[in-house]
Amino acid sequence: MNTSVSTSLTDHLNPAQYEVVTASLNHLLVLAGAGSGKTSVLVHRIAWLMTQHQVSPFEILSVTFTNKAASEMRHRIEHILQFPIQHMWVGTFHGLAHRLLRKHWQEAKLPQAFQVLDSDDQQRLVRRVIKNLNLDEERWPPRKAQWFINAKKEEGLRPDKIMSGKDPSLETYRRVYADYEAICQSSGLVDFSELLLRSYELLENNPELLMHYQDRFKHILVDEFQDTNWIQYQWLKKLAGNSAKLMMVGDDDQSIYSWRGAKVENLQRFTRDFSSVQTIRLEQNYRSTSTILNAANAVIAYNENRMGKNLWTQGEKGELVSLYAAFNDRDEARFIVGQINLWLKNGGKREQAAILYRSNAQSRVIEEALIQFNMPYRIHGGLRFFERAEIKDALAYLRLICNRDDDGAFERIVNVPTRGIGDTTLSVLRDTARENQLSLWKTVQYVIEHQRLSGRAMSALAHFISLIDEMAKAVTELSLQETTEHVLIKSGLVAHYQEDRSEKGLARIENLEELINATSQFKPDIEIVPTSLLAAFLSHVALEAGEHQADQLSDAVHLMTLHSAKGLEFPLVFLTGLEEGLFPHNMSGQEPHQLEEERRLCYVGMTRAMKKLYLTYAETRYLRGREMNQKASRFIREIPKACLQEVRPKTTISRPVSVMSASYQPKNQTAQPGHEFGLGNHVQHPAFGEGIVLGYEGSDAHARIQIKFKTGTKWLVVAYANLRKI
Repeated sequence: MNTSVSTSLTDHLNPAQYEVVTASLNHLLVLAGAGSGKTSVLVHRIAWLMTQHQVSPFEILSVTFTNKAASEMRHRIEHILQFPIQHMWVGTFHGLAHRLLRKHWQEAKLPQAFQVLDSDDQQRLVRRVIKNLNLDEERWPPRKAQWFINAKKEEGLRPDKIMSGKDPSLETYRRVYADYEAICQSSGLVDFSELLLRSYELLENNPELLMHYQDRFKHILVDEFQDTNWIQYQWLKKLAGNSAKLMMVGDDDQSIYSWRGAKVENLQRFTRDFSSVQTIRLEQNYRSTSTILNAANAVIAYNENRMGKNLWTQGEKGELVSLYAAFNDRDEARFIVGQINLWLKNGGKREQAAILYRSNAQSRVIEEALIQFNMPYRIHGGLRFFERAEIKDALAYLRLICNRDDDGAFERIVNVPTRGIGDTTLSVLRDTARENQLSLWKTVQYVIEHQRLSGRAMSALAHFISLIDEMAKAVTELSLQETTEHVLIKSGLVAHYQEDRSEKGLARIENLEELINATSQFKPDIEIVPTSLLAAFLSHVALEAGEHQADQLSDAVHLMTLHSAKGLEFPLVFLTGLEEGLFPHNMSGQEPHQLEEERRLCYVGMTRAMKKLYLTYAETRYLRGREMNQKASRFIREIPKACLQEVRPKTTISRPVSVMSASYQPKNQTAQPGHEFGLGNHVQHPAFGEGIVLGYEGSDAHARIQIKFKTGTKWLVVAYANLRKI
């Protein structure tokens, strides 16, 4: 053994990391906690195998979950060894499976130039199959059929292995799968799920080829093992055979992708399927303060059937976790922006702050607060609220109701949901509109009058025109919120997105509900007199969707879902919306395993924080267009009180007074601690004018005060109300 090399490889490792890197050549299960340096351990283990056990790069297979991680791992190994590792297979499951199929296309029964379908291409092909089978897309949505096909492939099932029994729905989807597979085979097309299944079958059906790769890959190392699905695990088992040594690195406490087919059980299954598995825990955390870790450990301890792990750090104790009970979701957003401003005043940067939420729909109110205070931000793993496809669909219906000559809105939703108006029909409409200098709406009326299209196309267009006219007539006396609800339902958008039962479909429904919230809370600029409240709202949306998202490289606050935050870290983290029904999500209430995954998601969110963690929830929140009383999440109650600091105690005192008695309060009344506005004070507001203070809740800058204006009584937060005593 080369002592000098071994020392340089291990001199920066802690005892547990050292144990992993230098472990004997057996099967290894490494339970690597958040921030415990698992990537470093993987890299150094590979380097150790090559330098101390003379393992050839040719004999190593390393599996990661992203191409970026694979590239980084290869670069770091080459940096340590100071020579290229060209023959080592490092990549994602899909990338490595693709490599196998390209090398052995004949044995895989594929054409040499087979093409890989992305998700959009796959969905278009599924739509074609559904059309060929004369199935109604409304009843058999292509997205749902696509999900069915991919799910069955991830379970290792071909159409002939699916037992539909007496279930006609299952049998229909099985037929779609069978026809889709036939087209793919004849056309030389392979989707992402097919890559894994086809490469598994390649090994299964070609014993000599399997033996070649089992002889070649003596060491297989897998990162993020808790996120593997059924077919991925079977693929690994097949490649490993009886001779390869496996090293699985994962964390059962960070398994948050069951909706993608991930099986956290694979961690425990590995210890049963392979003999003499050595389990090593990486529990020393290099990211967070001990207070944050103690809080996160306490929450995750409520999950049963864990493999056991307790994060700790030699770093500082750090500040207590701050808990803010907001009056409502807007107060929650304003508080967050206020704390980021304090962070900036103390020398911090915006890019060091992350705002995490369970549902994409929560971003809207937060975005509004950031925009109001001119604070640049970036959305990770998604679009800004008003740029999301389902929101743009809904807004297009509202725009067309407001203005029939809006060609952009017309084109967007004339066939959403599908109503048999295809590209050929739209092409005729565009040409006719251009020739006659008409809007598309007027062109439809023209082509129907002059019989320029087939009877089926004209009937579909007439139905669409009638639908818009009927909705416009029905909403004339409705409020903006009621108008939005009516249009979302009557247009068929809600039913259209409800057909998609995946996490993505659920998120789209939540976003549509949040659009209703936006309309219910919308107040037009009093300086502008719009033609209608709907027109004012649409103008407001157009402005909001403008220039507020920062460039990727600029100093900006990070906004993302908890799922998108995995693997990232930030000095300042806000974990928002910690309310029962929101987080944990209401769909997890009836299923213990789903509730445990929600708790793991909370654990992931908490362990993103390096220096300071804020937890926030709202006592009232707009949900489905109505202000709902909310209950604090059980996850808050699971945190030890010694780790928490309540920013605003929930038990505040409200002291309302009558307008008559308030008017007799002396003007030099002692101000309430932390702000200058006492009972009976006369104040001036930039929008509402002069008013009188009737009551207050709380005593600091985030206190609320009740003010009687000429236009009515309002509750305002001192820090953001921009009030002036008079």
